[in-house]
Amino acid sequence: MNIKKILISQPKPQTEKSPYYDLASKYGTEVVFRPFIKVEGLSFKEFKAQKVEVLDYTAIIFTARTAIDHFFRICKEIRVTIPETMKYFCVTENVAVYLQKYIQYRKRKIFFSPTGKFADLMPAIRKHNTEKYLLAVSDVNKDNNTAILEENGIEFTKAAFYKTVSNDFTPDEPFDYNMLVFFSPEGINSLLKNFPDYQQGDTVIATFGASTAKAVTDAGLRLDIAAPNEKASSMSAAIDMFFTENKVNKK
Repeated sequence: MNIKKILISQPKPQTEKSPYYDLASKYGTEVVFRPFIKVEGLSFKEFKAQKVEVLDYTAIIFTARTAIDHFFRICKEIRVTIPETMKYFCVTENVAVYLQKYIQYRKRKIFFSPTGKFADLMPAIRKHNTEKYLLAVSDVNKDNNTAILEENGIEFTKAAFYKTVSNDFTPDEPFDYNMLVFFSPEGINSLLKNFPDYQQGDTVIATFGASTAKAVTDAGLRLDIAAPNEKASSMSAAIDMFFTENKVNKK
């Protein structure tokens, strides 16, 4: 089996220290980083359609830095000044620290999960169970955070501040890949939007996560590599194992 060009549907790493570059070197293949999807902020009109009044809430929950950027962007557009009494609950310390881009970090009440898991943020949220929480998410949010909040009797509203859209291919952009690697169902949707008559043929499709794998089969495509699995916990390790087992690029 020959695989000369792989599309990784993620942004290009900022450094050369990536397991995908190691794979390229090991097997003599080319790796191209090219997301199928991109994030855009909701417009003023789109946000207002949700009928959410930011100042009705006393605490904000952030699970990503992208949510922080678009929350404060929207607040600026609707001319809302966030009071110093607002509390912030973040899924990781890195997300919490990112808040200092917009607020005086040391002067605000900021909490974060010690493990990066939303469930481990709950003790802090339960301690402040009289707050009215606003959960800032994307338009395709499918995690179970809302279920955890509901199970704990937390009063909250989920509001979208940004959306995931197809990162369309231009007419003159080549699509000559032997392997496609996806990390979300939205990536599969974008593939079919860009190429409605797409025929997989010998192209290898690899996915990370159960929902992404299901999106492939639901689209009537062949799933060749699914990660994580019993033998490979990462996408790069699953690809490496597939290459070895199928003697990829071996003469």
